[in-house]
Amino acid sequence: MTLTFAPDTTPRKAAAAADAAMVASQGEGPSERQQEVLDAVLKLMVAEGDGFSVAAVARAASCSKETLYKWFGDRDGLLTATVRWQASKVRMPKLPQDRLTRQSLEAALTGFAASWLTVITGDLSIALNRAAVSHAGSGKSRLGEIVLTNGPFAMKRRIEPLLETGRAAGLLDFEDVTDAFRSFFGLVVADTQIRLLLGEDSHPDQVEINMISAQAVTKFLRLYGRG
Repeated sequence: MTLTFAPDTTPRKAAAAADAAMVASQGEGPSERQQEVLDAVLKLMVAEGDGFSVAAVARAASCSKETLYKWFGDRDGLLTATVRWQASKVRMPKLPQDRLTRQSLEAALTGFAASWLTVITGDLSIALNRAAVSHAGSGKSRLGEIVLTNGPFAMKRRIEPLLETGRAAGLLDFEDVTDAFRSFFGLVVADTQIRLLLGEDSHPDQVEINMISAQAVTKFLRLYGRG
C-alpha cells in the first residue's frame, strides 16, 4: 500500500504473534466479531492516526483488553491484523479453469488492478499509509514495516501465480517476476496514491479506477506480452 520497495524482510515477530493468535482463535481469517474490532482500529486511525491505545480500541469496539491481547498478542499484532484485514479486501485474481488466453489474462489483471486501486484510494488505506509514513525511520512505530510487508509485498505474492501462469502459457515474456510485478505496480498505482497521501481531495470514482486499470494493463501487456 506504500510505494517503495525494499528487500522482502518480513517483520516476523509481529506477524508470528498475529498469526498464532488468529489461528488459535478462529482458524483462517478473522471472525465477524474480530472484523468489527479491526474496523474499529481503522476508524480510530482515520480520526487519530496510529497513536491510539489498546484501551481506546477496547472502548471503541466494546471489547475487553484481555480479549484483544488473547486474539492479537500485542499492539503490533493488532496493527498487523488490521493491515492484513484491509489488504484482504483486494480481490484475488481468479485463474481460468481452462487454458489461459490473452483475453482471460487481461481480464484477470484488470480486475485485480481495479480492486487494488479501489482499496488503496479509500479513506481507510490513506489513513494507514499516512500514519506509517509519519513514523518512518523514527523508531517510534513499526507500522511502516507492517504496512510494507502486508501491502505491496502481499500484493506481489498474490499476483505472482497469475504472472507465472501467463509466462507458462506463452502469453508473457519476462526473466524476473519481481521486475514484472514492479512494472505492473508502477503502471497501476502511478502517482495516484502519492497525490492522495499529500492531501488531494479528489478521490477517483469507480469509472476512473476502471479506466486507469484498463490502461495500465494495456501498457503492461505491451511491455511483457507475447504474440
